[in-house]
Amino acid sequence: MKLRWGWTCLVLLSVAMVTWTQEEEVEDGEVDSETDSSEIKADANVTYKTPVPTGEVFFSESFDDGSLSRWAKSKTMKEDADEDIAKYDGRWEVEALKENRVPGDLGLVLKSRAKHHAIAALLNKPYVFEDRPLVVQYEVNFQDGIDCGGAYIKLLSDSPSLDLEQFHDRTPYTIMFGPDKCGEDYKLHFIFRHKSPINGDFEEKHAKRPDTDLRKVYSDKKTHLYTLVLNPDNSYEMFIDQSSVSKGSLLTDVVPPVNPPKEIDDPKDTKPEDWDERAKIPDPEAVKPDDWDEDAPAMVPDPTAMKPEGWLDDEPEFVPDPTAEKPEDWDEEMDGEWEPPQVSNPACQTAPGCGEWKTPVINNPKYKGKWKAPLIDNPNYQGVWSPRKIQNPDYFEDLEPYKMASFKAVGLELWSMTSDIYFDNFLITADKEVADRWAADSWGLKKLVASANEVMGTLWVLIGRNRKL
Repeated sequence: MKLRWGWTCLVLLSVAMVTWTQEEEVEDGEVDSETDSSEIKADANVTYKTPVPTGEVFFSESFDDGSLSRWAKSKTMKEDADEDIAKYDGRWEVEALKENRVPGDLGLVLKSRAKHHAIAALLNKPYVFEDRPLVVQYEVNFQDGIDCGGAYIKLLSDSPSLDLEQFHDRTPYTIMFGPDKCGEDYKLHFIFRHKSPINGDFEEKHAKRPDTDLRKVYSDKKTHLYTLVLNPDNSYEMFIDQSSVSKGSLLTDVVPPVNPPKEIDDPKDTKPEDWDERAKIPDPEAVKPDDWDEDAPAMVPDPTAMKPEGWLDDEPEFVPDPTAEKPEDWDEEMDGEWEPPQVSNPACQTAPGCGEWKTPVINNPKYKGKWKAPLIDNPNYQGVWSPRKIQNPDYFEDLEPYKMASFKAVGLELWSMTSDIYFDNFLITADKEVADRWAADSWGLKKLVASANEVMGTLWVLIGRNRKL
């Protein structure tokens, strides 16, 4: 049976509006039926244009001009790190994807491993949290997988002292968002810094973990789209490849909670010395029975057991291997006297057993163990003690945690044990539709090409097998 080219074209058209050309005819048997389809790549003739946002944006970056002119690389040192690795000297490059590349499309690539990386760029204008949503979106491709490292971004808080060349791990940020993995711990961070209206201190608030298994997006070497939507009603939602993976409220679904409790335990209150928390106590009137033998063993020899007939008492279970020979390089002064290795005794193979026979043991029917008085309700039980409650001096109620500190830059401050992490198509806007259209023109095309390449690889394998029939 021959594979029809018409069927091939139909499958390709159903995948995407991408024109695929076959540059050479495949000779009979040229394609090995055992070839891994991942090793076969189709040539994609696609028309790519650098995406242009179709609405108001605070920041957009596609890197397609090959330049990092708007980005500042950090020139400082990481705090609390060994001097030999504290410098932010990890290398960044703008280049195309290794696989499933789209001609003309470039991205920002973290090139070094086991180094600190930091790079940042100013927004078109600061983002101020008022009465409209915040939408943050960008792409990540772990081209070589990921062992231990992050690919999250930080939205750097607006401050007159913000210097992007001094960007480091302690630089104040408003939001941190994106993937992070170490070992078997797969995370998608959404962290925001909340300011206490009482003392002005900032505290990190962590959103609950996503409801989906993130393993695939860290290992499939495909470009994935990460989106955070934060609304003025304090609701948030995180998306991967435009599918929701987590949503909640800033008021109820973050740890620690935004608003502290009204009451707290009195730190000065202590449990009275005579406070009795025992619900049950040994019966003080109970007496050990006279026939209770605490010394009786738990196991005793089985009185009904008998040595099996044919048991070889004088034969050891293991004997020296008669075929073994002392190695030629054996040095008895250095290695000691040579002894052949032990093997199972052939004489025991047909016998019920060899060596000294021992009576098996069974549970002792008379065993009772250590005697303990039975428990009764404690007449003096006062319950589990807890300190009294007092008004929390740090209590406040913030019903609008959405109104965070404004930010004016986006940065990546990362450590990774794996190189070639690819970033692309950063977008910060107040309109989810703007982000969706941007994604369709950028990430959507990457997804299309990757899917078509997979189909073409599979088809080439099928063609090879068909021509061998």
